[in-house]
Amino acid sequence: MDEPPGAPIGLPAAIPDGLIQLEWCAAFTGPTRAAIHALKYGGERRLARPLGDLLAERWRRAGVGGDVLVPVPVHPERRRERGFDQAELLAGAVGEALGMPMVTALERREATEAQHHLGRDERARNVGGAFGVRASEVGHIHGRWVVLIDDVTTTGATLAGCAAALTASGALAVSGLTVARER
Repeated sequence: MDEPPGAPIGLPAAIPDGLIQLEWCAAFTGPTRAAIHALKYGGERRLARPLGDLLAERWRRAGVGGDVLVPVPVHPERRRERGFDQAELLAGAVGEALGMPMVTALERREATEAQHHLGRDERARNVGGAFGVRASEVGHIHGRWVVLIDDVTTTGATLAGCAAALTASGALAVSGLTVARER
């Protein structure tokens, strides 16, 4: 499931706005898709550890830096429905494996439409301005290199929205690390 750094896997290589690096472990198909869906929608939290270990290994091999891990947050309503935030579970596992701190600095301030059925432009509009940095966490990201953690990236609109909020709050640089990349 883990691809070597720089391995072409038939997916677009464009880096979303605001990121200096984007890494992922596998294409969003087959067992990878099934594992992410089981974590996210099936409540299989035990999958966060092995997926987090894969993310950590990818970052060890391909990551160029980073001071702090920040999960891409789900909306509080979605968190209440599921009982957890999958990106937060993944970031915690990555942090343990890499010995990096994890900070839940971002909050989703707007409930957005599910991204999976939207086109590229619609995705960017959907998440534009949806993220912000918690006032209590600005000091943890100001002047630091943030590595965003999420389960899947498609167009990068969510990562770009998060990067904009982090940069506006003083992050030195922002990278992205996801389990999978679609399209």
